[in-house]
Amino acid sequence: MSDHVAAVCRSGYYQLRQLRPTVKSLPVDAARTLIQAFISNRLDYCNAALCGITDTLLRKLQSVQNAAARLFTQTGRREHITPVLRQLHWLPVSRRIDFKLAVLMYQISRGLAPTYLQDRCRLASEVSSQCSDVRGATHEDETTGDRRFAAAGPRLWNSLPGPLRQSETLTTFERQLKTFFD
Repeated sequence: MSDHVAAVCRSGYYQLRQLRPTVKSLPVDAARTLIQAFISNRLDYCNAALCGITDTLLRKLQSVQNAAARLFTQTGRREHITPVLRQLHWLPVSRRIDFKLAVLMYQISRGLAPTYLQDRCRLASEVSSQCSDVRGATHEDETTGDRRFAAAGPRLWNSLPGPLRQSETLTTFERQLKTFFD
């Protein structure tokens, strides 16, 4: 996993160096689009697999997002970045990972996900009619901090409020989830 994180950081910083002279001369919307295309997409690529990574690796990814936010807003290095991320409506990397995982679990619960993912997690209603949560994690998985999708996904899904899990559309779910994580 550390090799993947290193590659993402390396390519992210490279892209930021390439974008620096260009971003300052672009309109705000164009600059936002460029940064999201080159940086945010790199951070989001396979990020559901990053669930449970170490804080050290997470900080490395977060530093790339912070550098992108600083470039976009032209914020100094000594200024706090959290208000800047909130102003941009960007979730921190750890929350982006949770967001992606929760969206996958929503799709699984509605039968919208690919079958290879649906096979990993079963609705409790398929197993027992007493409960409607998505299950997949055993007690042993929870106590050992298992990062596997089959354990981490249902654990995150079950931690979400019931009304959020019952959202009628994916768009509504994503909007409410982002507000919940913000």
